[in-house]
Amino acid sequence: MKTTVTMSQKFKQFIVILLPILVTQIALSAITFFDTNMSGHAGSTDLAGVAIGSSLWVPLQTGLSGILMGMTPIVSHLIGGGQAKKVSYHVMQGLWLAILLAVAVLAVGSMLLPVILDGMNLENEVRSVAFRFLSFLSIGIIPMFGYTVLRSFIDALGQTRISMTITLISLPINIFLNYLLIFGNWGFPRLGGAGAGIASAITYWCVFAVAVLFVIRLKPFVSYGMFRQFHGVSFRVWKELLKIGVPIGFSIFFETAVFAAVTLLMSRFNTITIAAHQAAMNFATTLYMIPLSISMALTILVGFEKGAGRLKDARQYSILGIGSAVALSLVTAVVLLVAGQYVAGLYSEESKVIALTQHFLIYAIFFQISDAIATPVQGALRGYKDVNPAFIITFVSYWVIGLPVGYLLASFTSLGAFGFWIGLITGLAVGATLLLWRLVKVQRATRKSAAIAA
Repeated sequence: MKTTVTMSQKFKQFIVILLPILVTQIALSAITFFDTNMSGHAGSTDLAGVAIGSSLWVPLQTGLSGILMGMTPIVSHLIGGGQAKKVSYHVMQGLWLAILLAVAVLAVGSMLLPVILDGMNLENEVRSVAFRFLSFLSIGIIPMFGYTVLRSFIDALGQTRISMTITLISLPINIFLNYLLIFGNWGFPRLGGAGAGIASAITYWCVFAVAVLFVIRLKPFVSYGMFRQFHGVSFRVWKELLKIGVPIGFSIFFETAVFAAVTLLMSRFNTITIAAHQAAMNFATTLYMIPLSISMALTILVGFEKGAGRLKDARQYSILGIGSAVALSLVTAVVLLVAGQYVAGLYSEESKVIALTQHFLIYAIFFQISDAIATPVQGALRGYKDVNPAFIITFVSYWVIGLPVGYLLASFTSLGAFGFWIGLITGLAVGATLLLWRLVKVQRATRKSAAIAA
């Protein structure tokens, strides 16, 4: 990471940090994309089953991963503050916490999953696909969380190209395994959507193994001495990580869970509606990788500048990141307007599914605009280590406003399933407004405190 002075230098460093993160996030989301896409070509039942399974798993996975992502601002502040010797110890504590979280998920999930699926109004075949998909996927939970910690360490050093390389290595593995296990090619059993769960689990083990190898062998990571010394659990460091990570995790959980809740509430509609909704939501999630990547870049850059006491530079990076996200959201909106039918055709060959998916994608345009503001703002706030208010804002916007509005519109108007999407758009817009207000307030308070201290 380099100290910058001019806006052109900042833009260059922002791009250097951002582009590998963006490629990495797109590649990671592509794992879910290909799981959904390839399952859809196996049949609408497989697509619906994977949709239900993903809706149960993704909020939990992203929420708990969000807790571990608290490692990024911690490492950024340590490096910015000249305390690099403490990095290895903190990362090892993150790995211990990752193992604990994974074991807890496996234990609780084994007891609750059958109960949850039985309580939903699902067709028997859809329920079977969802159960087997999640059961197979659980094999990869431990390495998935472990990689989140190692990636946070790698990215905090500004080495986002390494994360990109690791993920790009894993993507062909996932696609190839899907090809074998979903469709039963080359003598493998035809597992349909459930095969995507096995493919993803194996992929996560590969990702983690490659990350460990890179951290041990490559510069500049080797200078931090990762895994050279055994460190037992430190509850003091866990407390520090959880203090930052838990609000981040809950913020991400509340955001992703509300989308999952909508998908689960869609179970009262027919299989074609569930499949079309999931296809449109999956593509919207793929586009979401743009503001999410900008958010992660801002956490690194703002955290680095804040740790070094360069508040003006931290603010400039925030403006640069949010402005870029808004501009790119307008581009994605045009893509959805012009090529909506072609996008829908990627997910299914059934004409009814394609037509309904295209309709859902129109609503996704409004997602992009709100996400372009809210998500980068959250990244900047994490760089300032201001995480609790964002958690509250996210909860209120999505769960107190967005979901209830969507439920009312879907249940008591002629909008039907589209009512849920309008509710989500409402919640996202409120959240974006409140988060932007919070960032301005934090930056003013930080400048005031620095002026008093001086």
